[in-house]
Amino acid sequence: MTVLEAAAPDLAAHESRNGPIPWGRDVVGDLAAAGLTGRGGAGFPAARKLAGMKPGGVVIANGAEGEPASRKDHTLLSVAPHLVLDGLQLVAEAAGAREVCCYVSPRSAMAVRTALAERREWDARPVRVVVAPETFLAGQESAVIAAVEGRRAVPADRLRPGVHSGYLVQNVETLAHVAQIVRYGPAWFRSRGTADEPGTFLATVGGAVRSPGVYEVPFGTPLPVLLDKAGGAGPLRAVLVGGYHGAWMAPDVTLSRAAAGSLGAGVVVALGAADCGLQAAARIGDYLARESARQCGPCRNGLPALAGVLSGLAAGDAELARGAGALASLVEGRGACHHPDGTARFVRSTVRMFADEIARHGRGECVARR
Repeated sequence: MTVLEAAAPDLAAHESRNGPIPWGRDVVGDLAAAGLTGRGGAGFPAARKLAGMKPGGVVIANGAEGEPASRKDHTLLSVAPHLVLDGLQLVAEAAGAREVCCYVSPRSAMAVRTALAERREWDARPVRVVVAPETFLAGQESAVIAAVEGRRAVPADRLRPGVHSGYLVQNVETLAHVAQIVRYGPAWFRSRGTADEPGTFLATVGGAVRSPGVYEVPFGTPLPVLLDKAGGAGPLRAVLVGGYHGAWMAPDVTLSRAAAGSLGAGVVVALGAADCGLQAAARIGDYLARESARQCGPCRNGLPALAGVLSGLAAGDAELARGAGALASLVEGRGACHHPDGTARFVRSTVRMFADEIARHGRGECVARR
């Protein structure tokens, strides 16, 4: 069963549908053979991350979901919490963890606590629940570690992976896939998706679709197929793929990292043909600037400047497009975390995708006022 097919409302139903935790398997070997990559946004190979852990560390399930357009983690923790917790136990066992934590958004905390209360005789290791603040950066790996340690949930050194500090942070969707890979085997997992990007992923589909929601599809799925699963859409101007740190794409793109670049946390937002991409981008740019941790120059100064470019383009100052790329280059790779990089990616894609709309706004016109 895929992740959503395995959903169960309580432990009894979960055991009936999925069976007990499959202890005793070579978890690292299964994940390596399956080719599972992280579903939190970075797409790092799960086996390599787990293999890099030394015994005695801390394993954390990350369900903070700070991305405003994403609902997949909350949905998963609501309908299949035991699948996530099975995966967490398996990874903790393979890592020889001394502590296990589940770091979740406030809206998901009750579902997780309820599930854990059912599992007291089921789990090999106790799980501590840590509630994340509702901020965009709260789910970034080093921010997760800080929160679990009792500090403010803001990113730290971007150059030092958590495994080097004795922490293994895995997205809750990644853990749900771990549980099913260990149950059914790598070949089962690879029967969906593509050779280079095997398996399925959860996509939060929103915007100009008839049935917004969370859908599970294989990698390599054409975007129109996913939109059809969400009830279909009318004529579209563009689609934001990967969330607020993603990029605007044509509506016919294939959902793979090779074709679409970063899929991020699986967010897909459809922009209708009568909706203004510049206005939408300006709202997102303003949000990203406000959600900065303000720990470095690129965040304190660069992100408000990039947000100003997007607001200016929406207001009709088409000349700002000429310097947008250079301004983005000033923040890329220079921040304390990857927030400036993601924001720069989003700004570049806005200028590229909506070049005609920039010219239209420069003439005092707008597609939304046709």
